[in-house]
Amino acid sequence: MATGKLFAAIAQAPMPAAELLARYALGERDFKGVKLVGADLSGASLGGIDLSWAELTGVNFSHAALQNANLSEANLAGANLTHANLFGVFLSGANLNQAMLTAANLTEADLSGAQLMQADLQDALLHLTCLAEAELQAANLTGARMCGAKLWRANLAEANLLGADLCDVNLCEANLCGANLEAADTSEAVLTGATMPPGHVHD
Repeated sequence: MATGKLFAAIAQAPMPAAELLARYALGERDFKGVKLVGADLSGASLGGIDLSWAELTGVNFSHAALQNANLSEANLAGANLTHANLFGVFLSGANLNQAMLTAANLTEADLSGAQLMQADLQDALLHLTCLAEAELQAANLTGARMCGAKLWRANLAEANLLGADLCDVNLCEANLCGANLEAADTSEAVLTGATMPPGHVHD
């Protein structure tokens, strides 16, 4: 096998969760592009880890500590991030479609351009979180605390924002068509150019 093809095969081989944890414990942080499909990393402490471009479909990160980690462009479709600490995490461009983020701490995280279609963000902490141009169609944001979040041009069509805290949120040019805003706190929210649930554009 040619050297280039050999390196490519090694790079694409799945890494056991135990190996990643062991290497992390020894001080390694760069795991760009790693494959951990369906791995169980629940409760793991992985602060500052670089999992950008990683294949993390269906991984169990429930109750894991991933503060300040780099998960940009990672594939986390269907992953379990329930109660995970994702403070300051980079998730720009990540695929989080149908991911479970119930009660996750995403304070000050960067999810700009992320895919979060049908994701469960019930009771999640999204204070000062950047969700600019994120795709949140049919996402569950019931009770989410989003004070100061940036949702400029985000797609929230058919999203459930029942009882969500949207105080001081930037929703400029966001798509809220069909979204449920019942009992949501939109005080001081910036809605200029946003498409509201009935379909009209806010002045």
